[in-house]
Amino acid sequence: MRSLPEPGSADSDVASLPAVPGAEDPPSTTASATPLIVTSLAGVLAVSVLLAIGLGAATVPPGETLRYLWAAVTGGSISADEVTAYQIIWQVRTPRVLLAVLVGAGLSVVGVAIQAMVRNALADPFVLGVSSGASAGAVLVGVTGALTALGIYAVSAGAFLGALLVSALVYLASRGAGGLMPLRLVLTGVAMAFGFQAVMSLIVYFVPDGESTSTVLFWSMGGFGAATWGALPVVTVVTVVTVVVLRRFARSLDVLALGDETSVSLGVDTVRLRRGLFVLTSLATGAMVAVSGAIGFVGLVIPHLVRLWVGAAHGRVLAIAPLVGAVFMVWADLVARTLVAPRELPLGVITALVGVPVFVVLLRRRGYLFGGR
Repeated sequence: MRSLPEPGSADSDVASLPAVPGAEDPPSTTASATPLIVTSLAGVLAVSVLLAIGLGAATVPPGETLRYLWAAVTGGSISADEVTAYQIIWQVRTPRVLLAVLVGAGLSVVGVAIQAMVRNALADPFVLGVSSGASAGAVLVGVTGALTALGIYAVSAGAFLGALLVSALVYLASRGAGGLMPLRLVLTGVAMAFGFQAVMSLIVYFVPDGESTSTVLFWSMGGFGAATWGALPVVTVVTVVTVVVLRRFARSLDVLALGDETSVSLGVDTVRLRRGLFVLTSLATGAMVAVSGAIGFVGLVIPHLVRLWVGAAHGRVLAIAPLVGAVFMVWADLVARTLVAPRELPLGVITALVGVPVFVVLLRRRGYLFGGR
């Protein structure tokens, strides 16, 4: 990201600054415990992935699931009567579960960055209107047949182009003499979200068939039912790059959360940093929405839960939030596809049913504030 401050600039000097108020460790957690927490969560995630791949309408025991995965990776052989179970495991469930891991991790870290960027506890990856633009782009391509040259990737490409369009509009509308203004970013993003939701409603109104309605429902509530191996490489690269870049600027995020005046006095170029964060988070959100639809509450609730657990220092939050988000998304997707099987619930329904009460409890916790306790 060229628009993010380069290491060695004034912004990189924040690493030597004193501790940021509100970023202290909770009584039960110290910085030295972070590697142990990360290792434990990685183990929980591995077990969750294995179980989620095996569970479903056709349940496969963990031992058999592991054997099928090993055969697929190493090119091993299976008997003829196991072909169906093998295909379900490798071709259908594995890419779906892995996509859930990537999207859950990506939305969580993007949520952390956006909440610091706009200094708003209610901000999430979709507050900038990117998800609504992506959904409108996907629906428009689906009902008009545009971008047919891209084959099975046409709808995803439409979603990504819609996300880029909204990102550009929000950026232009929010830019002022002093750079991107946090309040203007939020207000513009909310306005764009409502506007593009209206566009989707118009599409359903003028194309009143069941297929267009189902398409709108999928892109507005999200899901991994259309997951394929082909969708994984791009999302993997986007998620890894996002996590690495944000962790590199974790100390700058600590300072940015204190306000622009404090950040400037401590040597952080808030204009460049906020512009870089906007571009990075918009592209990451667009890439994830393009393959999963708009999945709410993950990027809103997970950052708050992690801050309560390990404190507000972004170095620790950005190490733990992606793992927590990945575990949560894997189990939410499993519930969505098994609760009323053979029908599948929109994933956004599950995340909302969990996220709303959790967020209300967080808000009612005495003394809890954004960025600290």
